[in-house]
Parts: sequence; C-alpha cells; structure tokens
Amino acid sequence: MIHDALLNPFDTQVCHWVNGMAGHHPVLDAVMVFFAKDALEIYALLFVVAWFTLPKRDIRSRHALLVAVFSGILALTMNVIISHIWFRPRPFTVFPKGTFTQLVPHSADASFPSDHSSGSFGFAAASWGRQRKWIGWTFTMVACLVMFARVYVGVHYPTDVLGGLVVGVIASQIVWRFSRLLFPLTRFLTRLFKFGPQGGRAARAHRTSKPRSM
Repeated sequence: MIHDALLNPFDTQVCHWVNGMAGHHPVLDAVMVFFAKDALEIYALLFVVAWFTLPKRDIRSRHALLVAVFSGILALTMNVIISHIWFRPRPFTVFPKGTFTQLVPHSADASFPSDHSSGSFGFAAASWGRQRKWIGWTFTMVACLVMFARVYVGVHYPTDVLGGLVVGVIASQIVWRFSRLLFPLTRFLTRLFKFGPQGGRAARAHRTSKPRSM
C-alpha cells in the first residue's frame, strides 16, 4: 500500500476555505451535515419517488434508475480497491488543532477517494442523457451538494471528492456498457410494482423498447 501524507496547495487552500465556513452558521451547518451523512438515504428516497411517479409503461426510465443503483454499487467497490492501494489520511488527522473544524465524527480510514461522492455520482451520472430531465438534474444537484458537504464538515479534501466524481462517472459508463444484462430485472420489477400514472404521448415514447447500451 502507498501512503500519501503530502498536501498540495490546492487541497490545503480550498479545504481551509470551504471548511472555514463551518461552525459559524447553525442552519448551514445542519444542512451540510445532513447531506454529508445521509447521502444513501437521500438517494434511496429519490429512487422510490422517481420509480413510482414515472408513467407505468416507461420501462426505459426505470431501467436507467436500476442502472444508477448498480453504478453506485460499482463505484463503492472500485473505491475499496483504490483505498487498499493508495492510503491518504483524513484532513482531521493532518491539520493542526485550532485550524480545522470537524462537524461529524469519522474513523481515520482512507480519505481518497470519497465514498459518498463516488456513490452519488455513480448514481447521478448513470442518468445523464438517458433519464427524464427532472430526475437527472435532481440526482446531479444532490451529488454536488454531497461533494461540497464532505469537505465542509471536515472529513475530505477537495481532490478526494473530485476523485470520487471521476470514479462515479467511470462506474456508470461501465454499467451502461453491460446494461442489457440488467433488463430482465427491470422488466420483473416493473411488473411487480405497477404503480404510476398512465402517462401521455411522452410516456408512450418511452414504452417497452429495450434501452441501447453504450
């Protein structure tokens, strides 16, 4: 395993600038802690809302949701491998006391890449250009908030979350490459959970046609 304890100027300056906001505004702190800690729960809720508000026959969009889930899982798996090859200490273990604010407790495990950012962007990137716009935009905005919040609360460097973004995007591309293998599961889940509005012309445009993989 390679240990990396060196800080580049970008990480040091941006980390102190973003984290320097913490501890001064209780409402902003609460919002950032929420997005930093509860990304998984947020995306689980968004998945359920999206699944049951899509028109009943919109299998393509539901398939994109399923691909998003597997993209997030793959991104987290890739992170495990990366963190076992290259270990970077967390910022709260490196910066001197009094120069840093940590809002959430965290173990001193590998900081790079950020699991929360990787999972969030694996989920979000899978929807880019393949999902209804309101879903794609919502997933992406939440992912950006999660990325910023992880630096704000003091558990990641900026390059940790940027690295997570890259891992998430790569994971989504890989899963889409093999997305046809997931289509039987999409059909099964669509038949099992038949909720959703009937939809109009836009929904009929998304009817049972099998989505193309990349």
